[in-house]
Amino acid sequence: MKTLTADNSRGGGSDPWNGSRDYIRVMLRDLVTEAHVGLHPWERHRERPTRLVVNIEMFAALHGPAAEAAQGLIDYDPIRDELKAWPSRPHTDLLETLVDELVGLCFRHPAVLACRVSVMKPDIFNEAAAAGVEVYRRREAIPVKSAAA
Repeated sequence: MKTLTADNSRGGGSDPWNGSRDYIRVMLRDLVTEAHVGLHPWERHRERPTRLVVNIEMFAALHGPAAEAAQGLIDYDPIRDELKAWPSRPHTDLLETLVDELVGLCFRHPAVLACRVSVMKPDIFNEAAAAGVEVYRRREAIPVKSAAA
């Protein structure tokens, strides 16, 4: 059985973001927005969107071809603009759908080699500070879509 460690996240290969090389991390922290999201009946009211807290980290190399592609800038404004539009988007059942969309937005920038995205519902349960979903994705782990698909 393969075990998960910081240096060996899938039992094979090395995690490039374990501190063994230089990188830059561009962040959006605690961005508050609203969206119509959730499976519970009380989350399906159009007049009451759910308050969400979003955190995004985009990782890029400081040296080499990926760093040159960044041209000194990883722009988080397109992601922020998308999040500002969430209150008017149609209802989405799962936070995972929103997280996957944000991961796709992160990887639109050619220099971004990995990202961490979380979407939290801070007001969903009285006994919890928040409930939500977080993913860490590496560009190399994202399946490439074929032109025929």
